[in-house]
Amino acid sequence: MQDQVLDYKYISAKEAGEKWNISQRRVSTLCSENRIEGCTRVSNVWLIPSNLEKPKDARTVLKIRPDSRAIKPFIKWAGGKGQLLSEINKRYPSELGKTITRYVEPFIGGGAVLFDVLSKFDLKEVIINDINADLVNLYQSIQSNVHELIHILDAYQNDYLSIEIEDRRPAYGKKRDRFNAIHLSGQTPNIEKAALFIFLNKTCFNGLYRVNKKGLYNVPIGSYKNPCICDESNLLSVSKALQNVQIHCGSYLETEKFIDENTFVYVDPPYRPLNATSSFTSYTEFAFGDIAQAELAQFASRIKNKDAKILLSNSDPKNIDENDTFFDDIYKEFIIDRVHATRMINSKSSSRGKITELLIASTGV
Repeated sequence: MQDQVLDYKYISAKEAGEKWNISQRRVSTLCSENRIEGCTRVSNVWLIPSNLEKPKDARTVLKIRPDSRAIKPFIKWAGGKGQLLSEINKRYPSELGKTITRYVEPFIGGGAVLFDVLSKFDLKEVIINDINADLVNLYQSIQSNVHELIHILDAYQNDYLSIEIEDRRPAYGKKRDRFNAIHLSGQTPNIEKAALFIFLNKTCFNGLYRVNKKGLYNVPIGSYKNPCICDESNLLSVSKALQNVQIHCGSYLETEKFIDENTFVYVDPPYRPLNATSSFTSYTEFAFGDIAQAELAQFASRIKNKDAKILLSNSDPKNIDENDTFFDDIYKEFIIDRVHATRMINSKSSSRGKITELLIASTGV
């Protein structure tokens, strides 16, 4: 029997995980649940037929009770939408959870809108995406390996908080160097990297995620006295919510194939900076300037022409220049609302305060 197995073309659980963009542990779980056809176990190693496609989740509908404990974003993220949720959810399509059964978010970021949608609606499919591979690795780790992640974070928290505040800089620098070393090695998926991502987010200056042109994280240490590095309860809730969510890494353009007339799309791209010193769009080594913003508007038009419902967020250039009609021009076929927000992440406290931001919707949202 063993010789027969080895004569067939099989791949390992690790190779299958890389092929399907899920963790090795998740592949092993699917094998043990008999959800991967033709898999077999030889000497405690799972072998999977190489020609198989990623198995679909046995559950077809997401059901999270509206009265369940609120799920909150597990990281602080520049441009996070927590403060705008009341304005955003006013613009959810009335058909969401009824005839609109698919939700797509091409720039997932901190996930505030995603978790709001998951807590309120029954949906057949939820698809999230981001070009930031480190962020995607974190979502995937929470989805498939949350207990190991919590174990690592708990150790990080105990070690870090045991150090006097004035002596924490070397410990922070060591963790940042390790995060960048894993990045350079190209190891994905990687649970240690996911844990380091959260550690750095909770202990760095202002919760920023910023990288240089080489893609290396370069934010200095913050001054938090007692940061919550391991929020076990929320991470478990997030993991449960993510179980049926499809998580992709790549350009937002790759999500277009998932979108049809039964889809609601929320788009929260890197914001157009209001001035030369307010750009916090360096979440990856890829720039997102005005040409990219215009290309995104074309993407939105194509989605609108599919009869999908779409809602976008962006900065309002009229905060700085009343005559700047950049977004009014490229989204002239959409409904543009200006809503008040507080800039929560800025290197200068004097620059944090009330501004207007744009919510741009297709007709009928």
